[in-house]
Amino acid sequence: MIEVEGLTKLFGDFVAVRDLSFTVKPGEVMGLVGPNGAGKTTTLRCLSGIIPASRGSIRLAGSDLRVSAVAAKQELAYFPDEPRLFDYLTVRQHLNFTARLYQVRDYEPRAAQLLAELELTDKADNLPPELSRGMKQKLAIACGLLHSPKVIFFDEPLTGLDPYGIRGMKDAILRRARDGMAIIISSHLLHLVDEICSHLLILKQGGKVAHGTIEDVRRQFAESAPDTSLEEVFFRATATTKPAEPEARL
Repeated sequence: MIEVEGLTKLFGDFVAVRDLSFTVKPGEVMGLVGPNGAGKTTTLRCLSGIIPASRGSIRLAGSDLRVSAVAAKQELAYFPDEPRLFDYLTVRQHLNFTARLYQVRDYEPRAAQLLAELELTDKADNLPPELSRGMKQKLAIACGLLHSPKVIFFDEPLTGLDPYGIRGMKDAILRRARDGMAIIISSHLLHLVDEICSHLLILKQGGKVAHGTIEDVRRQFAESAPDTSLEEVFFRATATTKPAEPEARL
């Protein structure tokens, strides 16, 4: 489970993320959307412990990120929009290295399963410079899933993938949700969010303007048209709604 309470991130006097509170339960997939500069990537970087939150609390799979960072990160996989790989390690060696970092014993069957699922088996002995952008993305995801995390963050997961890769990635995300993982996807591709997410959080200027199930958010901005597209919901929410003001804290 992902539990966030009062998350705020300041860069000097600039408020990048303002008083965010939400939960993502096991099996839920939450779409994190908003205009450019809304605070989506900053939110994910705070949730993954890459940058510290200025205020608020974050719990991942029961561990407080501020108090027990190692325990929290052991249950986490974070996939940024640009894969971070080692040019001198093959696909197979990346998985071996990741298994050693996370102390995953007898990882070979698990690695073979991920390579097959992500269509990387025939690339196992290739170096990253020999891979396409989409294949690099798949390798990063294979490494991140090797230790069976309970919490997963995706930042634009379909970047660089061909239609076959897109379908495979959607299936992989939904499969992990069915297995009980709590997942957040940040994306500008609203059709992806509408297709695979159960919940939605819309940000604007670092604050929350809408949050709930996809159906609840659609109903909130549908204006008596239940078949309103998520794209139209997004435009209505971000064009007319101000971020919620922080609640007074005693």
